[in-house]
Amino acid sequence: MDSDLYPDVVAVGSLAAALEQLAAELGVDLTVVPGDWGPRVSAGIASSVPERKPLSVHLGAESRWFGVSGWSRGVELITGATPDLADVVRAGAAWGQGRSLRELRTELPFLRSSERAEAHERGPDAVVELQWRMMREQAAEEPGFTGFGELVEAAHAEPRLRQLYVFSSHWTLGFSSCTGYPSRNEVAIVPSYEGSPFRLKRHPLSDDVLGEAATAEEAVALAVRHLPADLGPAVAGTAEQDG
Repeated sequence: MDSDLYPDVVAVGSLAAALEQLAAELGVDLTVVPGDWGPRVSAGIASSVPERKPLSVHLGAESRWFGVSGWSRGVELITGATPDLADVVRAGAAWGQGRSLRELRTELPFLRSSERAEAHERGPDAVVELQWRMMREQAAEEPGFTGFGELVEAAHAEPRLRQLYVFSSHWTLGFSSCTGYPSRNEVAIVPSYEGSPFRLKRHPLSDDVLGEAATAEEAVALAVRHLPADLGPAVAGTAEQDG
């Protein structure tokens, strides 16, 4: 830790201790928990909202800045960096109190959130709708890869797939029954390329092939037959813990 960049942190021995001391000075109620890279250079600020993980805080290496990241249900909702440790204390308090993303950005302009994060705040249906819109836009930007575009449109036309969280990995479409990471992969389809068949897999990166089809529509129909009969719309959460 560079004492020229972080004299306040060095003086008390760790980032965790610096956060606790500054919070006490500011009269802010914080619970500091261990960070991912040890107490000297990282820390977490606990949240009273069950689905929000502790706000992660870490030090910059070459210039003075404190990076923060807030995750909930497998999604990074908020991120940012500031040279002012007091900003981090205020962000931790606001995050822990359950402030909305808009409130967080308004109160602390160094914080930012993505369109996907905003959708997650509205609920799983909004996330699924956004993912499909982005996937169809991606397909439209690749007119030369007709197999991918055909697959995206055929999958979107199928209600049982359209209700799932769609994503792509190496052009393979994956369908998850939860909206956070790690995903709960229900099925995946490899698009046709230069005359190859569409291939059905359990996971985009798996080697197993569950079946092949000549057209996108046939591949989608095959995928639907491999879905659990009682599978409903994608829910908020991850494969490790839904809800």
